[in-house]
Amino acid sequence: MRILLLDIETAPNIAYVWGLWQQNVATNQLVDSSYILCWAAKWYGKKEIQFSSIHKTTPKEMLLKVHKLLDEADAVVHYNGTKFDIPILNKEFVSYDIVPPSPYKQIDLLRVARGRFRFASNKLDFVANSLGLGEKIRHKGFELWVECMQGNSEAWQTMKNYNIGDVKLLEKVYVKMLPWIKNHPNHGLYKDDALVCSNCGSSSYQSRGWAMVRTLRYRRFQCNDCGTWFRGNKSEPSKSTNKFIGIA
Repeated sequence: MRILLLDIETAPNIAYVWGLWQQNVATNQLVDSSYILCWAAKWYGKKEIQFSSIHKTTPKEMLLKVHKLLDEADAVVHYNGTKFDIPILNKEFVSYDIVPPSPYKQIDLLRVARGRFRFASNKLDFVANSLGLGEKIRHKGFELWVECMQGNSEAWQTMKNYNIGDVKLLEKVYVKMLPWIKNHPNHGLYKDDALVCSNCGSSSYQSRGWAMVRTLRYRRFQCNDCGTWFRGNKSEPSKSTNKFIGIA
């Protein structure tokens, strides 16, 4: 399975406003809407991190590069990408008449953080720091985005480091959360008939009891590498098949 780790950075919307608090901005007040400044991505298990920005190439060329990666991916790991990164990329694709990439599964670690744990904050920086995995690269804040939009080369170098740093951090969090991810794309589908860990693809595991499904049961396993619990792909009759199991 080809798993792509991805993060994008976007420019802010620019608008005319009457105040600074609780503003209702109409579309005719909008001067310029948000767009993608850059993206960073890497294939899980590989060292190379790819980066592209509108500072070094045209917006369409930048988009075609990330489109190619998405087209090759079986699954994409991101943080809040289900509601942010992917819809924004799709908006940019359709705006530049780029057809959809081939379908891929999404692994949103923000949803994992919210659904499986209770951190004081679910921001990537806080979660990673809480797990002892490091933190985001520090910078001057909002001014960095403004300076990049103005074409400041020094600011762009900082933005590149920041974007790449987020992908590195994303991969660390992914590895840490891997055994906790429900409905992770099944590695077993890419291993012919071999039984492997559904979440990491390892063939090193131990048998640990049974997974019961009404009148059938499956051997239950735990991965020795990532710790994921999974079940075998062949069912066996349950010893309780002769007992009352429900209303007819």
